[in-house]
Amino acid sequence: MAGLARSVAAAILLLSTTTFGFAANKVIIILDASGSMWAQIDGKPKLEIARESLRTVLQSVPADDEIGFMAYGHRQKGSCEDIELIVPPQAGSASAISAAADSMKFLGKTPLTAAVKQAAEALKYTEDKATVVLITDGLETCGGDPCALGKELKETGVAFTADVVGFGLTADEGRQIACLAENTGGKYIQASDEKALQQALVETVAAPAPAPEPAPAPAPAPEPAKPEFNFMPSVAMAEGGDPITDGNAWEIYKAAADGTRGDQVMTEYGELKTNLEPGDYIVVGRDDEARSEQKIKVEAGQTYSPLFTLNAGTLVIHPHASQGSEISGEARVDFNYPGGNTTHYGDAKATVPAGEQKVTVQIGAGTATETVQLAAGQTVEKDIIVGVGHAMLNAYYTAGGDKADNSGIGFEIVKAKKKIDGSRESVEHSYGPDSKFWLPPDDYVALTTLDLAVVEQPFSINAGDNQDVKVALDAGVLAMSAPGAYSIEVFSSKKDIEGKRKSLGLSYGDSWQQTIPAGDYVVVRHMSDQGQDKEMPVTIKAGERSEITVQ
Repeated sequence: MAGLARSVAAAILLLSTTTFGFAANKVIIILDASGSMWAQIDGKPKLEIARESLRTVLQSVPADDEIGFMAYGHRQKGSCEDIELIVPPQAGSASAISAAADSMKFLGKTPLTAAVKQAAEALKYTEDKATVVLITDGLETCGGDPCALGKELKETGVAFTADVVGFGLTADEGRQIACLAENTGGKYIQASDEKALQQALVETVAAPAPAPEPAPAPAPAPEPAKPEFNFMPSVAMAEGGDPITDGNAWEIYKAAADGTRGDQVMTEYGELKTNLEPGDYIVVGRDDEARSEQKIKVEAGQTYSPLFTLNAGTLVIHPHASQGSEISGEARVDFNYPGGNTTHYGDAKATVPAGEQKVTVQIGAGTATETVQLAAGQTVEKDIIVGVGHAMLNAYYTAGGDKADNSGIGFEIVKAKKKIDGSRESVEHSYGPDSKFWLPPDDYVALTTLDLAVVEQPFSINAGDNQDVKVALDAGVLAMSAPGAYSIEVFSSKKDIEGKRKSLGLSYGDSWQQTIPAGDYVVVRHMSDQGQDKEMPVTIKAGERSEITVQ
């Protein structure tokens, strides 16, 4: 197979150095990129042999030869219009043609007649000498007449030649397209098997070699290569540590006249290779919370590779609500390190300056603090147990009754033990059903409020608990309507010693709905005019809805 590839290259090289005349003419190479190029010769796709052969031949083409590259069938299936001049004829185009061939797809039809016509026009064949080299593994499939085109181009061109390589064609197939070359005075070469390709190579090798030219005078010593970059810093956690190339960052500032930071030049991440204009700079290397700063003076023609040492380590904290529990995604982790602090959440990792680290983990109302000694370059991984239990609170209109699925439900968790003044210490607040609390071990009271209903529910928590606390409101829902009312007010039904009733709540407008403890009440309609108030008694039953209209 290697012999076959070399033979293909040699055949194309023969065309480039003899009949095809690369050195004398502007040339466009047309490559068949139809789907049939996926067929194999000795186990290797023809398209791969063509790519390798092009690359080999083009390496030997003089730099001042003007070579172009065209293809057909490389962008669309079933299209006779898929013809593209990818690289216009120009000197030094070898690498561009090789790159285009290497990235090309092979999937379309074979409009070879139209492609040769377009290539001739691109070469201005009616004005200048021009050569087209067609490499095809198939016959015309788009209705063109290659023989007729050959005659037309020969008659209308100044000195036009079309050379054709039949790649993998049978002898009969080759005769059908050889006329394109013959009618222009060009040459048809059939490269259908390894033997034929090797014969083409023999023809070129057997040609007399030109007399050797005198040895050139010794070339002057080359100038030293100019470096691609002049600033390539590195950063390490500790003295003698490996450089960090991932997760780190660089900040580069112009140095002000007083030596402080001036305008920012750039911020880059990871490995840094760049060019800085001559001048004074302040460069900061950092990784997370650790940083190192240097003043750098850049001079023309010099390169700089300073090392920045962070004198830092890495802390990895796994927070847990209780012993044996999973890592908590709800935890807040505060790192207090020498010179600053930072906050992370859940499973936490922080790169911080070396020294004494104070780490506080908070889950709900519980906290745990530990002190860790961290050396430069060290990674410390630690589990911190907060020691809290979990309680989920819900309210029910009556024990065993309907759940109060209302976003207006308020839960306040207070310590059960009263202070000397009779008040209780507030611990946590939340609103809505399924309110969750993480609490340290203790006795608590859940103060639950829904509209006019207020209930105290005692409960206790131990570390690791997972409790479902159900609060019975012993309440119902009162829906009040008072057409034309200015406001509606609810009173207790029982009067005090002065004959007054206690007001429980008031709402402006002519309708109002409230959750209210079971019991007897009086609903009063207030009108905008004095003396037109009207009241109506109502009895509320726990877990039931009552509707009244006062008019």
